[in-house]
Amino acid sequence: MSKDIKIVIGCDHAALDMKKKVTEMLQDKGYEVTDVGAFDTNSCDYPDIAHLLCEKIQSGSHQRGILICGTGIGMSIAANKHVGIRAACCSDLYSAELTRKHNDSNVLCFGARVVDENMGLQLASVFVETEFEGGRHQRRVDKITQIEAAQLKKI
Repeated sequence: MSKDIKIVIGCDHAALDMKKKVTEMLQDKGYEVTDVGAFDTNSCDYPDIAHLLCEKIQSGSHQRGILICGTGIGMSIAANKHVGIRAACCSDLYSAELTRKHNDSNVLCFGARVVDENMGLQLASVFVETEFEGGRHQRRVDKITQIEAAQLKKI
């Protein structure tokens, strides 16, 4: 992946240390990383952080996002409520790689209470550096987009 992509990262109070380590690792690799919070360990609501991150991707200012909470599940659910966001909760490298290759996921979610620091760093690295394969997978991503558009018309 080109180092000129912009990455946005966010976490809740349970994942502040992991977010700092992932941010530092990505910056050391030459990526521009924008942090949308949380900035301390005071209790906060993960949907608020997910929303801030997803708005950056929706605007086109950032191409990839990483959301970290206790399990990654809450962030994933909140992120996937946003139009155009394909968030995947991953705790293994194979899933992190294939969600990029096959699903063109633009947000990685994982849990600081589920994976250790080393795995968290590897998940972020694989997610950011893996390209979408397109081909037959594009047809499937297009179908997801069509479902999303149809659902929006019902609202």
